[in-house]
Amino acid sequence: MQSKTLVIKGKGGLGNRILSAISGLVYADLSDRKPVIDWRDGSYAPLGENAYPLLFQSPIGDEAIGGATMDDGADVCPAIWAGNLHRQPQDMIDTYMPRSHSNPWGYRRLCVDLKRLDQSQAVAVYWSYLPKLGRMRQHLRRDARFAKRGEREIFADYLGRYFTPNARVRHALSHMRPTAKLPSIGVHIRFTDRKIPLRPVLKTLEQLKARHPTATIFLATDSAEIEDRLKRAFDKVITHPKRLGPAGARLHGPDTTCNPLQEAENALIDMWQLSRCDHLIYSRRSTFSVTSGYLGRFAPARIHDVERYSPTLWAKELLQRYA
Repeated sequence: MQSKTLVIKGKGGLGNRILSAISGLVYADLSDRKPVIDWRDGSYAPLGENAYPLLFQSPIGDEAIGGATMDDGADVCPAIWAGNLHRQPQDMIDTYMPRSHSNPWGYRRLCVDLKRLDQSQAVAVYWSYLPKLGRMRQHLRRDARFAKRGEREIFADYLGRYFTPNARVRHALSHMRPTAKLPSIGVHIRFTDRKIPLRPVLKTLEQLKARHPTATIFLATDSAEIEDRLKRAFDKVITHPKRLGPAGARLHGPDTTCNPLQEAENALIDMWQLSRCDHLIYSRRSTFSVTSGYLGRFAPARIHDVERYSPTLWAKELLQRYA
């Protein structure tokens, strides 16, 4: 019997596409399909080159990653991908549904039906902008591999299995381990194209520094303004050197001028280093630092979501989770 394949596409930032890809990998396991992660959209590698195996040590076979299963003549679902397997979600949305970039249900036209595991097509395509384990909850409950596991545990498990960073990232991280046994506070502040509220971040940081005056602060930010501000306000602030974008401009994407692979590696260094701190200050609206939280397996008292009481974010998250 010929094996079936699940092609997992990517769109958006690293946090989005990592957590989305994990949802696809879970679906592949549930439906007994061979996963292929296809990040050829130009955000983190030259357009047409798959960024996933460049950024991570992959357990997925080189032949699959190289595109041996990406035949545009394949029997595929959803049918919209027939003849289009070489294309990426951004391009497909622009072509077929240009008004659906922000539609929480728009992804369904480009994604295998997550309510079903029995599609007969040899190739299925998974894509979503955000993780969709909630959409698969009935399958998870019926499968012994997942039934007794929470989402945090599932995400942490798949991060460990499929997202071990490449050698350059691991080498950089090996030189960032603290030499003294001081507490460490990780802070993630996105402050360019999608800002998180700064005041509660600073308040939480001040409270933690009062409790741990010798603590080092590892700051991950996309803003030179924020980096300068925190280094003036607090002592022992550590950052990983990287390109910081101008005000209001995102750091990564096919339309930016940076070296995409190098800056993606720098982002992974930030993401993984945040996960190794004793405390993490972040906002749940950022999948980047949410991913760090899953990686770090933080105890509740050590993870500080500055927007945990936002009814707007809770409602949005609930809608996106089950859409």
